[in-house]
Amino acid sequence: MLNNRRDFIKKAALASASVAAIPLLPGCSDNKKNIMQDNSSNVYKDSELKSELIVPRNSGIKITGTFLDEISHDIPHQNWGEAEWDLDFQHMKAIGIDTVIMIRSGYKKFITYPSKYLLGKGCYMPSVDLLDMYLRLAENYDMKFYFGLYDSGHYWATGDMSHEIEDNKYVIDEVWEKYGKKYSSFGGWYVSGEISRATKGAIGAFYAMGKQCKDVSGGLPTFISPWIDGKKAVAASGAALSKEAAVSVQQHEKEWDEIFAGIHEVVDAVAFQDGHIDYDELDAFFTVNKKLADKYGMKCWTNAESFDRDMPIKFLPIKFDKLRMKLEAAQRCGYDKAITFEFSHFMSPQSAYPQAGNLYNRYKEYFNL
Repeated sequence: MLNNRRDFIKKAALASASVAAIPLLPGCSDNKKNIMQDNSSNVYKDSELKSELIVPRNSGIKITGTFLDEISHDIPHQNWGEAEWDLDFQHMKAIGIDTVIMIRSGYKKFITYPSKYLLGKGCYMPSVDLLDMYLRLAENYDMKFYFGLYDSGHYWATGDMSHEIEDNKYVIDEVWEKYGKKYSSFGGWYVSGEISRATKGAIGAFYAMGKQCKDVSGGLPTFISPWIDGKKAVAASGAALSKEAAVSVQQHEKEWDEIFAGIHEVVDAVAFQDGHIDYDELDAFFTVNKKLADKYGMKCWTNAESFDRDMPIKFLPIKFDKLRMKLEAAQRCGYDKAITFEFSHFMSPQSAYPQAGNLYNRYKEYFNL
């Protein structure tokens, strides 16, 4: 305990002096950037203290892709500029991420790039062209960028996906002409409507948008990321963490067999979200997902959610063991790729959530990175 105000001021001055004495990292223009980097996972790189894991290391599928959630629906913005995004791409690259996916190019009136069409429909002008920035960063770090289509919000209000086709007719053509032809990092398309069951208009909408994406870009790959209507598929705005009326494995297989039959010609990969089922259900559902994807010649990815659905606070970075179990199940079931929703909020050393940097460290430790 400090004796008086003078002791407090003296200790504060010493602490400030020690921070000022930190040497600059190569390429850093000031100590502020240096401290930001020093607070990352690199602070532990020379430590001899390592966790003594009692499970086999490196037994899961590695995360090699991440969504970029800049037009967010239910998690807060971090208000990053290009410097912060550049540093985040460095952190992604360090663990082997080779694919970034803009989860949506717009949601209702907020958009990521100055779309002539969407601005004409009443959307708000963004302060920077995020799409151009992501494509440039992806090129700089040798990553492939997938463009997420526009989400009008009509589907979430009506349950009918057919509304999304009309706006995206213009968005797809506009984006390919302005950005797709310009950047070699433009590697594919994310058809961003999220469904879990046989949904009104879903097959027709996925087919129409997937076909247009492939036709305009000379066949670049497309993918979708649906969710499983499991026990944890509850509204983010509600207090409940689970529900009784969860889909069975058999019904899930029946419904998705029908959906895949209607879309497989224009959708190349499916990345089911893995957070809506319990951990002891992973193998059963994952086995069905892989079986169906193989049947229809689609790649089977997993969307390994790096946020926790088991907490009353929505949403915080996930406990490492939960993420590990999901990645191990995907490995056992022979999945082709793991992406996550999403690195920057829930795994990044510079996230607004301090726990995210710890998850990054545990992930690196487990995979010997």
